[in-house]
Amino acid sequence: MTTHGIKRFTIEPDVAAKTHYDAVVIGSGVSGALIAKRLGQQGRRVLVIEAGSGNDVTVGDYEENVQRFYGAVSKDNNAAYHNALNAPMPRDFDAVKLHDGQINASGYLVQKGPLEIDSTYSRVLGGTTRHWEGKALRMLPDDFQMHSLFGVGADWPMSYQALDPYYRAAEAELGVSGDVADQGYGGLDFGDDYVLPMHKMPASYLDQVLARDIDGMPVELAGESFALKIRTTPQARNGVPNAAYDGGKGFRPNGAVSTDQAEMGGRCQGNTNCVPICPVQAKYDARRTLMQAMATGNVHLLAQTVASKVVIDSATGAVTAIEAKTYDHPDRPGHVTRTFKAKTFVLAANAVENARLMLASGLQGSSGLVGRNLMDHAYLLTWALMPEPIGVMRGPICTSGIEDIRTGQYRSQHAAVRFSVHNDGWGWATGGPYSDLYDLVDNKNLIGAELRQGLIDTVARQILIDCMIEVPADPSNRITVDPRYTDQMGNLRPVISFDLPQYTLETAAFSRGLTKRIYQRLGAHDHTSYDPNAPGWVTHNGEGYVMRGGNHWAGTHMMGTTARNSVVTDTQQSWDHPNLYLAGAGSMPTIGTANTTLTLAALCLRTAEHIAGRLAAPAATTTTGALA
Repeated sequence: MTTHGIKRFTIEPDVAAKTHYDAVVIGSGVSGALIAKRLGQQGRRVLVIEAGSGNDVTVGDYEENVQRFYGAVSKDNNAAYHNALNAPMPRDFDAVKLHDGQINASGYLVQKGPLEIDSTYSRVLGGTTRHWEGKALRMLPDDFQMHSLFGVGADWPMSYQALDPYYRAAEAELGVSGDVADQGYGGLDFGDDYVLPMHKMPASYLDQVLARDIDGMPVELAGESFALKIRTTPQARNGVPNAAYDGGKGFRPNGAVSTDQAEMGGRCQGNTNCVPICPVQAKYDARRTLMQAMATGNVHLLAQTVASKVVIDSATGAVTAIEAKTYDHPDRPGHVTRTFKAKTFVLAANAVENARLMLASGLQGSSGLVGRNLMDHAYLLTWALMPEPIGVMRGPICTSGIEDIRTGQYRSQHAAVRFSVHNDGWGWATGGPYSDLYDLVDNKNLIGAELRQGLIDTVARQILIDCMIEVPADPSNRITVDPRYTDQMGNLRPVISFDLPQYTLETAAFSRGLTKRIYQRLGAHDHTSYDPNAPGWVTHNGEGYVMRGGNHWAGTHMMGTTARNSVVTDTQQSWDHPNLYLAGAGSMPTIGTANTTLTLAALCLRTAEHIAGRLAAPAATTTTGALA
């Protein structure tokens, strides 16, 4: 720890347990960090409880993570971070193909299937923003009215327009780079004269090659006509600040996490290992917001502490405390259990951990929906070799995509989809370029100049297009707990039951057909193939596909209009426990085709506003029955 960094804001567990806070926040990811920062700025005393280490702040700490990733055999999403036995996290290589009735309990997540989902999350300071890709798209207005417009799923208890000011605040907090003009599709409305905080990431050479041949390509889908276009993707990474932002005042991006070593946190340098870790901290992660929260002097951090129980007053339903276990060593057995008190409690871990903690506390909700309606994006990967080098490995990972089919009347029949163009070759699909090197050496016996040229001829022409497909809420897709499955500290592990509906598989089939046409139009050789023995193998209309998870967990404490149809209100306040908030993507009724982080950030800024108002004026029940 550094004297200029986090040390003076951490607190000893015994001191924290004796302090009565205005708010206790579980989790230091983007949801918890945003809420803590807003409350801290208003003079509220906040305790942030983090399951992982609290030491990950200095440039030296960060470089250690970078070097761990470089040295890791498996370059998975969490390869940069130590997987502590006392705060374990999912790894995508834990997944196996499940057979009928099979359970995979080899990793932290207990997978019951029938489809095993290989999504992960990070239990480290800053949460899953430590490994996210950085895409920061808004959801579409249609996504908020799925039932009303298409007869599918549920409507949100708010409109896109109601969330717009919080989207703007989230784009400022995360420092989004992008071009509003490129987002002119699907009814998106940014308002007059609005610009994003930083100019868009430049389109890669690969993007430009694809745009030359794809822009204007006609597509028919369920009787609707679309014209495709390669558009730049908004993302939360430092680019060129936009001088026109905020009425011409310009935008000043957040710098490094460690403010006394500000050479880090500069502009994006085009590295393609953004997942899991940007070597120069150009990509936003929640530690930036968390450090600003603690700089108020009102926010304390208690790390290496895993929340284990939400303690309820049986007479009133109010939360009286959070029970949590603090460990001294990340891997050695041994911990001390304490309780932490506050006026307000916020579960801001993620959709899986929030539900796990509620269920481990015996709190299923009066609606019985806690843990249910688990969502994620289903990814279908497709890959090909272009006829010429296209600048592969010049990043970041994705600078552009195809957004034009993100909504339409077809959604009454099957799911929406968006497509990302990858600058990092076949890595996600095949393990390239490492697998390419093995093939050239082991199978083709190339060495020296021939090996170098062989890599250039192969890797430089690789293209991967991922198809990110909507999965609607389904009560049978869920998180549960089971006393047979615990971690080293005795905490119940999440048990996942998940499957993909025909609604989603219809779009998988359409997407595969469209990418075949795209590769033909580009003159590329399609190398896509799917292994029937791989996790995520599904069949639809006689064709087989491998569906991957997107790490976009959502839906397990869905918001709604009443305590009968939801777990939380439109401010993420529990219907059953008025001083408890369940914050993050778990509150989302639909997932649409946008990565979840920007939307959950907007929701949490709205929630922070509500909590602040409630702390200033005690809660009351309105005449409509909603919670104040």
